[in-house]
Amino acid sequence: MFTLHYPLILASGSPRRKQLMADAGFSFTVETRPTDEVFPDTMPVNDVAEYLARQKAEQFLPKPGQTLDCIVLCADTVVIVDTIILNKPQNEADAYNMLRLLSGRTHRVRTGVAILSPDGMQSFTDETTVQFAHLTDNEISHYIRTCQPFDKAGAYGAQDFIGLVAIERLSGSFYTVMGLPTHRVYQALKRMMSDK
Repeated sequence: MFTLHYPLILASGSPRRKQLMADAGFSFTVETRPTDEVFPDTMPVNDVAEYLARQKAEQFLPKPGQTLDCIVLCADTVVIVDTIILNKPQNEADAYNMLRLLSGRTHRVRTGVAILSPDGMQSFTDETTVQFAHLTDNEISHYIRTCQPFDKAGAYGAQDFIGLVAIERLSGSFYTVMGLPTHRVYQALKRMMSDK
């Protein structure tokens, strides 16, 4: 385990981000705070993930007169087809439509990260381009039925059935598609380690 200058809070309920941070050697606690995951209609799609990550981090800003005594890591992932953002599906029909849209096409996955610490807030975005094979209606229905991808941007997880059978190639980090660009998170947190 790596020792940071302050206790680390992973502000995400995602089991995938939790696993990635543990596998990367960090000790942390999980704490989430309600955040309205909305963004201005006029915001460029490339800015959305980082904006939402910062919104999540701002929920941990200390009240006036108080000081922050921890490091808070927040992230948000969006899937983009052309200029359309695919967030988490609302239901089975929504998930089906998203996967049908992704079938046989290239899309971009952008994960924004915000790190709040006593030194301030830093944020960044990492992008991976993903090429999907053509999916049959049966494959899509099977995936939705067995994996229930309602907590995943774009209605799929790269580590799930769809990722295993449909990702033909990608350019960028696989972990960015999973929801956390661990290579960049590690470098950002490395500057806050006691024993670099």
